[in-house]
Amino acid sequence: MSENTNTATRVLIGECRLSYVHLFKPEVISEGNPAKYSVSIIIPKTNTELVEKIKAAIVAAYQAGVGTFGGKLPAKGTWKNPLRDGDVDRADDPAYAGAYFINASSKTKPGLVKKGTVSKFTEITDENELYSGCYGYVSVNFYAFSQSGNKGIGAGLNNVLKTKDGDFLGGRVSADADFDGLGDDVFNDGGVSDDDVF
Repeated sequence: MSENTNTATRVLIGECRLSYVHLFKPEVISEGNPAKYSVSIIIPKTNTELVEKIKAAIVAAYQAGVGTFGGKLPAKGTWKNPLRDGDVDRADDPAYAGAYFINASSKTKPGLVKKGTVSKFTEITDENELYSGCYGYVSVNFYAFSQSGNKGIGAGLNNVLKTKDGDFLGGRVSADADFDGLGDDVFNDGGVSDDDVF
């Protein structure tokens, strides 16, 4: 597998929603494969300009990968395309409805940043800040691969910029949402009210 450094294969994807976030420590996604940093990038189908840029970068990686493919480009439908249809491949997941998605990964830790207060960007070190459901921009480099009879275009994960929070995916809700309906009486020590004392 070889990664292409051609700028035509690089895309800044955003603003998009992040899912299956494994950005602080590498995880084994499928048995037999090495642990990698990874994220699923959800791209609204309505963002046609971004979708066309992604498609152009994939085509550039496909054409540049002729050597990786053994000197002959694989026929349509015989190679793995990283741009997948959420309405088809994740039909049971409402977060992917009306969207495309790309699973991007890297053996090395990506740069993780947010808007800074002193400088333009500041590093994200708190794992709770980047989660499945938040929004941001992801820098991706597409490259050709040919392994064990499988050919296609992979998505190399470069850097992530978080832009805003979003609802948690996977059924998790925030602590604020869970406890918002409770009154102040839950904070009385031992169930003793003010009336019991004064």
